[in-house]
Amino acid sequence: MSGNGNAAATAVSAAPVTSTLWASGRAVQQLAPGCHPQSLLEENSPKMRVIRVGTRKSQLARIQTDSVVATLKALYPGLQFEIIAMSTTGDKILDTALSKIGEKSLFTKELEHALEKNEVDLVVHSLKDLPTVLPPGFTIGAICKRENPHDAVVFHPKFVGKTLETLPEKSVVGTSSLRRAAQLQRKFSHLEFRSIRGNLNTRLRKLDEQQEFSAIILATAGLQRMGWHNRVGQILHPEECMYAVGQGALGVEVRAKDQDILDLVGVLHDPETLLRCIAERAFLRHLEGGCSVPVAVHTAMKDGQLYLTGGVWSLDGSDSIQDTMQATIHVPAQHEDGPEDDPQLVGITARNIPRGPQLAAQNLGISLANLLLSKGAKNILDVARQLNDAH
Repeated sequence: MSGNGNAAATAVSAAPVTSTLWASGRAVQQLAPGCHPQSLLEENSPKMRVIRVGTRKSQLARIQTDSVVATLKALYPGLQFEIIAMSTTGDKILDTALSKIGEKSLFTKELEHALEKNEVDLVVHSLKDLPTVLPPGFTIGAICKRENPHDAVVFHPKFVGKTLETLPEKSVVGTSSLRRAAQLQRKFSHLEFRSIRGNLNTRLRKLDEQQEFSAIILATAGLQRMGWHNRVGQILHPEECMYAVGQGALGVEVRAKDQDILDLVGVLHDPETLLRCIAERAFLRHLEGGCSVPVAVHTAMKDGQLYLTGGVWSLDGSDSIQDTMQATIHVPAQHEDGPEDDPQLVGITARNIPRGPQLAAQNLGISLANLLLSKGAKNILDVARQLNDAH
């Protein structure tokens, strides 16, 4: 395992950001609140087109989608929105660990089918569920401001007040993530980690009503969005457990050629979240990682620097490689002129955010992936894949 070296990526310099670009977290060239693309008016009709929004059926998915729709309604009060909920493969297969199912689009496939068939106009996802390579014809048209991306520990009622460190020997901790299990086994060798599946409500019920688990690990953002702040017994810091690529952020997926909807949702982009997630997704994509291997990240923006820490682990956490790189990212005052032939970066379209910083973030992710690969990450990931497939 390497130390957290601080190898600097290629710096990208430009003029400092203007207040206009970052005001209220909104990007330049957005439509004024209350305005809407005229083409969203139905032809020959004074009635507005209804914007259909796809989502998973779980309570958390509905809360997340409702929050995005509420923001869009505030920006475009003249438009109507209809929410269409559906079950996905990941929602239906509950007796198998996610890493064993062997499907990259577990929580997105059915929603993308609806998007392709023009049954919905946009889909709200947890960004961490969206693969770094999307099917042809789709793009992420908005990445909303990130909530707390860290993981949280929720304890069985009889262990409230404990931490992972102070749980009794051989206590069983539930997680559906190889990433969490690999990192935490390394740090807390006195604990046992077992798979637990189901939506948040189901997993909490299993924890509280059965005696199998002393604690479970969940995303802090999901617990906060559900209003379950009081169940958070411990928040895991990056030194204990780095988070999943995109964790805590919401992504809005649209048809890549639907310019009206791209314009509509583009105002939701949060610039800092966007740049952090481009770096994270580029790192994962270049490593060719996914949910079948333990890969984790941590990003931060400070004083014009984007810091990216990434790591890979063996399944049992005994072998790992981690490192940190940074890039200088000054956001230009104005958008570059002219549309790009292929505006997508790691599946994301953000025409109203300057291209230079996006490319710098992507290059940072690729550079860190290359650094880890040069130190032996490919071998760790290959062995992890083979072991996961064999069990």
